[in-house]
Amino acid sequence: MPETPLVVLVDGSSYLFRAFHAMPPLTNAKGQPTGVTYGVVNMLRRLERDYPDAHIAVVFDAKGPTFRHDAFVDYKANRPPMPDDLAIQIAPTLELVRALGLPLLVIDGVEADDVIGTLARRAAGRGEQVLISTADKDLAQLVDGHVRLVNTMTNTVLDVAGVKEKFGVPPELIADFLALTGDTVDNIPGVPKVGPKTAAKWLNEYGSLNGVIAHADDVGGKVGENLRATLDQLPLFLDLATVRCEVPLDIDPDNLNRVSPDLDTLRRLFTELEFKSWLKELDGGSLGGKPLPGTHAPSQAAPEVAVIDRDAYETVIDEASLARWCERLAAMDAFSFDLETDRLDAISARIVGLSFAIEPGVAAYVPVGHDYPGAPDQLSPDAVLARLKPLLEADSPRKIGQGFKFDCTVLARYGISLAGPAFDTMLESYVLDSTATRHDMDSLAAKYLGHTTITFKDVAGSGKNQITFNQVDLETATRYAAEDADVTLRLHRHFWPQIEAEPDLRRVFEQIEMPLLPVLSRVERHGVLIDTALLRAQSGELAAAMLRLEAEAHELAGHTFNLGSPLQIQQVLYEEQKLPVLGRTPTKQPSTAEDVLQELALHYPLPRVILEHRGLSKLRSTYTDKLPQQVNPQTGRVHTSYHQAVASTGRLSSSDPNLQNIPIRSAEGRRIRQAFIASPGCVLLAADYSQIELRIMAHLSGDEGLLRAFAEGADVHRATAAEIFGTDLAGVTGDQRRAAKTINFGLIYGMSPFGLAQQLGIDRGAAQLYVDQYFARYPGVRAYMDATRVAARERGYVETVYGRRLHLPEIRSTNGQRRQYAERTAINAPMQGTAADLIKLAMIRIDRWLRDNGEPARMIMQVHDELVFELPAERAETVRARVTALMTADNPLSVPLEVETGLGLNWDQAH
Repeated sequence: MPETPLVVLVDGSSYLFRAFHAMPPLTNAKGQPTGVTYGVVNMLRRLERDYPDAHIAVVFDAKGPTFRHDAFVDYKANRPPMPDDLAIQIAPTLELVRALGLPLLVIDGVEADDVIGTLARRAAGRGEQVLISTADKDLAQLVDGHVRLVNTMTNTVLDVAGVKEKFGVPPELIADFLALTGDTVDNIPGVPKVGPKTAAKWLNEYGSLNGVIAHADDVGGKVGENLRATLDQLPLFLDLATVRCEVPLDIDPDNLNRVSPDLDTLRRLFTELEFKSWLKELDGGSLGGKPLPGTHAPSQAAPEVAVIDRDAYETVIDEASLARWCERLAAMDAFSFDLETDRLDAISARIVGLSFAIEPGVAAYVPVGHDYPGAPDQLSPDAVLARLKPLLEADSPRKIGQGFKFDCTVLARYGISLAGPAFDTMLESYVLDSTATRHDMDSLAAKYLGHTTITFKDVAGSGKNQITFNQVDLETATRYAAEDADVTLRLHRHFWPQIEAEPDLRRVFEQIEMPLLPVLSRVERHGVLIDTALLRAQSGELAAAMLRLEAEAHELAGHTFNLGSPLQIQQVLYEEQKLPVLGRTPTKQPSTAEDVLQELALHYPLPRVILEHRGLSKLRSTYTDKLPQQVNPQTGRVHTSYHQAVASTGRLSSSDPNLQNIPIRSAEGRRIRQAFIASPGCVLLAADYSQIELRIMAHLSGDEGLLRAFAEGADVHRATAAEIFGTDLAGVTGDQRRAAKTINFGLIYGMSPFGLAQQLGIDRGAAQLYVDQYFARYPGVRAYMDATRVAARERGYVETVYGRRLHLPEIRSTNGQRRQYAERTAINAPMQGTAADLIKLAMIRIDRWLRDNGEPARMIMQVHDELVFELPAERAETVRARVTALMTADNPLSVPLEVETGLGLNWDQAH
């Protein structure tokens, strides 16, 4: 068996066509083709057996054109239409891959090759081993010391030498090779009459496509004439053949974690498609020959398949119908509600329609903004909203929604303050089990209702040809929008009895998650003011600094090399400079991962320069270049989106832009925070919980030493150092305090003595001694960790102080690596989750105080344990005192809470 890689990237589109041509024409009793789905899943099961410990992700092409179609109108133009027998099998295939728990990526406007290339380079850049499962020769250009190709049908693996042997050129020349030979699959013409042997000969002789172009006059005969006639097109062909490795993606290789199989969906699909042997295997408690882990999801019973008649939904286009529906809504105890808009940016979205459901199957859509040619007359948005405003702003009836924060934000711009959003099915699912599934409506409907919803892509298309919802015809729009309201109501009726039956979960839902929803909407709406000119200046400075570091690296190496290439870095550091090998990849190659380079940088200058260059490059691409582009032209501010149902521990996450990861430790990172500024006459206030997770550890463990240190207001890191090193507080050195701080935080996150040794730059024996001394001085911490592991294995979940649950589906896994990861999560999650609950409750209290008192301060950011406010300068001390009091109120811990605050004209000054 090949060595196990860390990351396996599957070219799902390649799998589809291979299965279509290789499998017999299987059908079920209804005549539905099933061979492709069976073939794809069978190949994935084999891949999982061969690489049981790998992170596996499956990447498919999205529908619609990409930038290559824009660059070359005939790109893929010679492809015949997809056979109906293949097209009809794509949807069940994708659903089955998701149900297996494998990460599935389908990125609009981006080809699967480019998604794979980007993920492969990111993983390889960290020194990880990558395996790409494909039959596509284009991807051979990605092969290097960290990246290989595997053909699942034959189980043959191509490394650098294998690519050279197969194609006659090394991987870095594959794109040049394809530009010359052409690619019939993608309709890249290439040079007429130039085959693989000729292309390889030219490239080996002249070094690259540019070299071939430069020597075109030296090539004789008809093939030389063809080459010279094609010279102007060769750069385009090269561009078309080159896999893009810097596609903006919201997911990293580290996030490609398999989730627990969706047993309900697997059972339904195996039954429908008549995969009887797999169904028998599933009913026997295994999948792919492996025992199924305990999942402890709220409900593992097969869902009762919802029978939904979309033709029964009503389209409301006249006053009488609207009045009748408003009467029906007002008479209900609760109804589900959803908005349709012309865009996903809530800050500028325009309402196109509204949908409601009062009973399963009883739903309606009120269009107000469909403006396609020939669209029927509709009620005006102003008239409809005026009629609905009293209902929407009343506490009763209660409203049920899915992702209600978006609706709150949009309605606020129309002068409606949505009241009584009592139930958000996304949050109901998340509170019941944050790890069971994704919490979008389509996933929830499939898992819990056995129903496949109409997706937005189904009605609006995708990619370049996607239309906005106002262009969708009313009949289609009604079926789509009313179904959303109908399914949301059905999901609520599925989830709510389960939450009601668990008092702790009900408290988390009703007292934390739902009250926080409108608070986050207000935070997002206000936004953050940034100094774009300062960021642009910083971007130029970072670019200049990167050039200086690049020149320094080249001087240290004695020649130029690509600082972005792990392979070239490996060659320079280990083959040329003969630096010691402190870590290896799974294929035994010397590692260029960041932790290895950090250790080398303690003793050698070149690794230090490479790390500095990497850090500046990330700052520039992620922040100084990108943030100015994300300023909303209407408000002049940056408006992030906060997500309540993403992080499994209860923490909020942030996107577009991600404000949770603005760096603070480096001088360059702090300068980026200087660009987050207050309005004229205002200041920023930052309020940060001090050592919150250590305080939670003291509470949960009940360790007397930690409890005493916090009760006395001691410097806990200095106190830990005194305990470990056997000295009094006054005698603790700076190095000892830093070591104690690393231990305090490291043990919370499951750091091993080996990891501690790397962090402190000491040998493993000394690190082990530190750990042993720590647990000897704080025995309650070890007792808590041991007891938590045992309890997690028994119950399948752990809890925060407030009763939030984190389910651990891998806690009983027979795979040691996965089980150990689940055990580390079991120890850390109650601390992270409790910290998340604490700050969420603080946000709710502070928001209520600000609104009740008409305080002109605004909460503008939440960054893990920190809140940031913008307020008039003259109110600074009053707000600072009140925020501190509200953040430390209702403390459930047995140690005091402390809040550090700061004021400034920018975020860096305030922090």
